[in-house]
Order: sequence, then structure tokens, then C-alpha cells
Amino acid sequence: MSSSRAFFSWSNLWLIAVFVAAIESRALGYATLTMRFSPLMTGMWVGLVLGNMEVAMVTTAAIQLIYMGVVAPGGPLPSEPSISAAVAVSAAVIGNLDPNAAVAIAVPVGLLGSYLYQLRFFLNTFAIQKMDVYAAEGESHKLAFWIGAVPTMISFALFVPTMFIALYLGAPVISDFMNSISNGPILHALNTVGGGLAALGIAVTMHVIGNQKLLPFFFLGYFLVVTANQFVSGINAVSTAASLDVTMSSITTVTWAAFGIIIAFLYTLFTAKKEEDEDEDDED
Repeated sequence: MSSSRAFFSWSNLWLIAVFVAAIESRALGYATLTMRFSPLMTGMWVGLVLGNMEVAMVTTAAIQLIYMGVVAPGGPLPSEPSISAAVAVSAAVIGNLDPNAAVAIAVPVGLLGSYLYQLRFFLNTFAIQKMDVYAAEGESHKLAFWIGAVPTMISFALFVPTMFIALYLGAPVISDFMNSISNGPILHALNTVGGGLAALGIAVTMHVIGNQKLLPFFFLGYFLVVTANQFVSGINAVSTAASLDVTMSSITTVTWAAFGIIIAFLYTLFTAKKEEDEDEDDED
């Protein structure tokens, strides 16, 4: 542990911690939200700061496999890619670890990061009262400050110190800490809050869709994914029971996205044609 701490300069610690905080706080706009879903940019930044880009990117590529196709519709991710990559890639670069060993470090660290992100949601609720007050008073400048600046400052105050400590102490300490509180009320409460936020996110997504004509497509996509996964699991179970060397892979997110694009194109094509026919009838 002492050699690892010696390798980290204070500037390296702060640079990595501030970068992760910027991503988790969405301080740089929509780009940081996209960077949060993948460890690649964080891994590259760690490699740049620590001066070993090759090891950093090989390790990050292994960690990326965990998060392929992972999304968070309004709620926290099951594991935070940016936080896990910051600690795991740093450990791999410093200790010259195998990428698989770094992945083992990334899992508990990313799990802890997801709870920190849920805590961020909770802390931001204290700013909502001020937002309501300034919205009622029509104070646009103060409202903009409390909407944009205050949540960002809260996130930096939360993530910069925790990432600094995590990088300084190392992944083993974090893993032991997670195990020590795994059966306690803290994680139970955060799990409950996180589940509620995810449900709220789905409800907000449905509200944003708004148009009742489009809601059937939302439910169609959901039940298609669920039933397809059950069908694939059933086929694989039968194949295993019959000792057949046949395994059906699950349908990937890219495939579902392709289906969605095709359906959207067909819907737009037919509805546009219907509107044109109605316009012609009105002219007649």
C-alpha cells in the first residue's frame, strides 16, 4: 500500500477525483451524461494522468464489457462505470495488475459508487425548496443558479473527497467496507430509494412520450424484450436437459435498437401517407 501511495502525487489524486466529479455531476452538459455510462473516457484520463495509456486502455476495455448495454432510465445504474474505472484502472497501472484482476476490483467499487449517486439525488432535494420559492417569485437568475450551480457544487462536494479517499486508500479497503455494511440498514435504505427512483424514471419516460398513440410502442418494446429473454432461457434450459450442444444467445441491445428504428420508420411512413390522403380529401 505504501508504494501505491508513493506513486500517487497529490496533483494526480485531485485531477482524477475532479474529473470523476465532473462526470457524475453532469457539469459539462450532456456529454458528461454519456461519459457516465461508459468507463472508456475515465480510463483514458487515468492513463493520461498516470503516464501509462497502454495499460490503462487495455484494462478499461476489460471493464467496459461489464457495462455493455447498461442503461439507467431515470434511476441510478447498478454500478457506476466512471467511479469503478477510476479506482480499478489506477490500481492496475500502479500495481501492473492483470485486466481480469482489475475487473474484480471494479465491481465492488462501482457498486459503492451507485450508492453515492443515490445519495446525490437525496442531497439535491434540499435545493428543490429554493427552486420552488424563486419559481413562484419569478426570479429567473436565482432560479437558474439553484437549478444549475447548486446541484453541481453539491456533487463536487460529495464526489471529490470520496474519490480522493478511495484512490488514496485503495480498492481493498473499499471492498472490506462494503462487506462490513452489506447486511445493515444503510444499504437497505439506499436500495429502497434507488428502486423507487428507477420506477419514477420509467413513469417520467412515459409522461415525456405523452402522446397516447405512442404509448403502445413503449409497452410493446418492454414485453418483447421480457418474453424474448424468457424464450431464450427456456430454449437453453431444454437444450441443457436434453444434453444437446445447442445454445441460443440473447438478443442484444443493438438488435432491439434496429427493430425500433424499423418500426419507427414504418410508423412515420404510414402516418404521413394517411395525413396526405386526408389533406387531399379536404381540398376536394
